[in-house]
Amino acid sequence: MSNGKHLAKGSSPPSLPNDGKLRLYSMRFCPYAQRVHLMLDAKKIPYHAIYINLSEKPEWYLEKNPLGKVPALEIPGKEGATLYESLVLSDYIEEAYSAQQRKLYPSDPFSKAQDRILIERFAGSVIGPYYRILFAADGIPPGAITEFGAGLDIFEKELKARGTPYFGGDRPGMIDYMIWPWCERVDLLKFALGDKYELDKERFGKLLQWRELMEKDDAVKQSFISTEDHTKFLQSRKNGENNYDILA
Repeated sequence: MSNGKHLAKGSSPPSLPNDGKLRLYSMRFCPYAQRVHLMLDAKKIPYHAIYINLSEKPEWYLEKNPLGKVPALEIPGKEGATLYESLVLSDYIEEAYSAQQRKLYPSDPFSKAQDRILIERFAGSVIGPYYRILFAADGIPPGAITEFGAGLDIFEKELKARGTPYFGGDRPGMIDYMIWPWCERVDLLKFALGDKYELDKERFGKLLQWRELMEKDDAVKQSFISTEDHTKFLQSRKNGENNYDILA
């Protein structure tokens, strides 16, 4: 493995034992990669984590993922086959490992489809405006804050309607893990909007309770990064440094 360091140009492919474990190519601060860490850790699936410097990608990494992105998952026993894209990987892990480990999607096909729709809605209604706010170069885009709040309203309403602590019921399920990385990072908006920014406790009461519960989840704890460290990385990114190894 990379011992926590992000491998860059000029590095050699990691030398890993032929032990049958999955190999996850990741970046510590990437929320899409975190989705796959959460899946593997929730299901207690052993794996090797190899961290990639996305600014100076190793030459050999493009053989693993021709898009050059993370996450990518190498499947032992599949002739070195590598899968990529976070939702594809998450669905693969769910289907391939649900016989032995707990299922994260509902068993009912209709309920599963509804959950899948919500995950897709999160991308457009929450992730999209979140990044427009966070990386705005010339002031916050008009309507982005309103759009972000309206997106969260969808999930606040859904959690109330389900009447359970988590979207997955009494335990986190697929929705919980797929949206968590951005909920972990929501306080980064203070970086763009000022230190006084915080989610309205009345408007988003259920989501804030859910967030507190999720921070205590064993799988979340494995990849959790504090807002302070997320902010350090974001600052390094805005300075053009991209210090991936802040935590190493």
